[in-house]
Amino acid sequence: MKDFPTQEQILDFIRAHPNASGKREIGRAFGIKGNARIELKRVLREMTEAGLIEKGRKKFHKAGELPPVAVLRVMAPDSDGDLWAEPLQWDSEDAKPRVSIPPGRGDKAVGEGDQVLVKIDRGDHGYFGKVIRKVGSGPQKVLGIFRQQEYGGRIVPISKKADREWVVQPGDRNGARDGELVEGEQIGRGDRMGLPKARISARLGDPAAPKSVSLIAIHEHGIPDAFPDDVVKQAIKAKPVSLGQREDLRHLPLITIDPSDARDHDDAVAAEADSDPQNPGGHVVWVAIADVAHYVIPGSPLDAEARKRGNSTYFPDRVVPMLPEELSGDLCSLHEGVDRPCIALRMQLDAGGRKIGHRFTRALMRSPASLSYEEAQAAIDGQVTERTEPLLDWVLRPLWAAYEATKLAREHRAPLDLDLPERKVILNDAGEVTSVAFRDRFDAHKLIEEFMILSNVCAAETLERKQRPLLYRVHEEPSPAKLDQLREVVDSVGMVLAKGQVLRTAHLNALLNDSAGQEHAEMINVSVLRSMMQAYYAAENFGHFGLSLARYAHFTSPIRRYADLIVHRALISAHKWGDDGLGPLDEERLEETAEHISQTERRSMLAERDTTDRYLAAYLAERVGNEFEGRVAGVARFGLFVKLDETGADGLIPISRLGHEYWSHDPDTQTLMGDRSGRVIGLGMPVTVRLEEAVPVTGGLLFELLSVEDRAMPRGKSGPRKGGGKRKLTKSKIRRNRSRRA
Repeated sequence: MKDFPTQEQILDFIRAHPNASGKREIGRAFGIKGNARIELKRVLREMTEAGLIEKGRKKFHKAGELPPVAVLRVMAPDSDGDLWAEPLQWDSEDAKPRVSIPPGRGDKAVGEGDQVLVKIDRGDHGYFGKVIRKVGSGPQKVLGIFRQQEYGGRIVPISKKADREWVVQPGDRNGARDGELVEGEQIGRGDRMGLPKARISARLGDPAAPKSVSLIAIHEHGIPDAFPDDVVKQAIKAKPVSLGQREDLRHLPLITIDPSDARDHDDAVAAEADSDPQNPGGHVVWVAIADVAHYVIPGSPLDAEARKRGNSTYFPDRVVPMLPEELSGDLCSLHEGVDRPCIALRMQLDAGGRKIGHRFTRALMRSPASLSYEEAQAAIDGQVTERTEPLLDWVLRPLWAAYEATKLAREHRAPLDLDLPERKVILNDAGEVTSVAFRDRFDAHKLIEEFMILSNVCAAETLERKQRPLLYRVHEEPSPAKLDQLREVVDSVGMVLAKGQVLRTAHLNALLNDSAGQEHAEMINVSVLRSMMQAYYAAENFGHFGLSLARYAHFTSPIRRYADLIVHRALISAHKWGDDGLGPLDEERLEETAEHISQTERRSMLAERDTTDRYLAAYLAERVGNEFEGRVAGVARFGLFVKLDETGADGLIPISRLGHEYWSHDPDTQTLMGDRSGRVIGLGMPVTVRLEEAVPVTGGLLFELLSVEDRAMPRGKSGPRKGGGKRKLTKSKIRRNRSRRA
């Protein structure tokens, strides 16, 4: 290999080759191969964090400049009628640049609100671009409450982030009544000093109705919730599968273990002691996954719609599925007592739970039982029923024996072990919140989780060995900046996360174990979680840090994740099981698909979180004025975020409510410090708050801070010191104040 390039040499290459500046092109230009590509990845990440370069979809470019190709949003025509567009994402502190684009004609015409993929060049007088294709169209969507006025009315937004209203002319009301939840489309940009205008396109009913909560999130986040007619017709025509060339696994006790309210069953498991004399004390574990690829053919309407959705979205009262009910709830679902097509995996584990061999097969199975986690766990704990008693020795005990072995291998691998219990919103038949409970976490959950992780590893290994393209599930290690911030928090409570070593999950687990049972345990757990990068899908492998795995691919949930369907198709092609494998179009746009489904996953997560916030706000609305125990869950210059112990609901305490002193914010230590009292409020501290406001339609909660760590807060609003400036917040002061508390 040539000498490793300096950052300046890499920058020179990017400037000289704006259209060919991806990681692969950079590596090829400097002869970087093998393990040296890991170092290149690290250098590029450092350059990105230092602001020298920025990362686009597939290429790097100099910071502060637009990449050669980008997704832009079309703006309104200017006074001369010229069309301009601006980047959807812009991390620079400089103002967003504008790109001059042609309006196009016919089917290629673009207008205000459209999102377009544009090839960008820079001339002497700014940027100009050529539209490659539309990636999103139509005017800006508006979601809110219609408020009738003498002439027309207004749409009051329901989003906590929205900061304006829209004017509705009398002819654009679409029959909307005062107080109704409506969806609208912005028309024009409004006068310079006025509000933008909108026309109402859909009336969604009473915003206070329980069933409206998830409906709001569906519309607000643009989640497709109605299947096109051609997709439904194709799903209805689907037929059950016969054995044919498949391996017959109907003799295996492949049971499904799922939540009690599961609407689909896409994975089944079975285990037995290994009869191979070369593997004493070993186990054979079978994992069978629904063969969705048989029904969802590349290029079909079903495939196009599944890719568009990217994944199913789960709300407390409904599911927006990736596939129509005819498939997701019937032919693809591994129901009890019926033949179902599957792609199955046989894994051979040694006595220590380490995988020593595996093979995939395309098969036909018949599940003897569909159990809930509670049923399976109760049976293992000795509480058998007529339903589980026949399965105990034949099915369940062999599964648990194999799981006990995998626990040894998991302990050796040391994946990240955060202690962050989940809460579940419980609804009655009317869709109203009756309670908020902790989600049970049984060994049955961990058993399924561990077998699914092993299966995903096998899929990645097999496809790599057969040199087939695939989608990896990637979770990169924390950035140096996030680690430095974590070290500041750890240092502030007298603990240590050493520098100068390659960070491994074992180091973080040791930190979590050392803090367990102490007053700052939750703060350390939350801080470690916040230091993590977000997982995503990629056509290139960067490993999975959180699971401590070198390679990982999602294979086990093709009913609800498009990524898994792509991996299934890759396995079909690799094993030559049929002509419904990974097609040329799949391979050609693998990176594009990875980015798209990463975005749809984030969209679903936000929609699910917003829905939970609204349900919790509705649940707490009748308890305004009550006091609650909680912990500081976030610290910002404008205030504190508090998570309540009882419900897990999050709310804001504005900094103006923290008393008559100036509060300095330190983002590194995640603290606020009072300039008069020297008092420090930091992440994870126990607090008592009073609920001042709960707004179900937005999900917003507002608290008053009564005490921190059992020390009462002074009443009154905060403000600057009289006749004085700010007192500088230093880390030594934070540590000093925390040691006084201890």
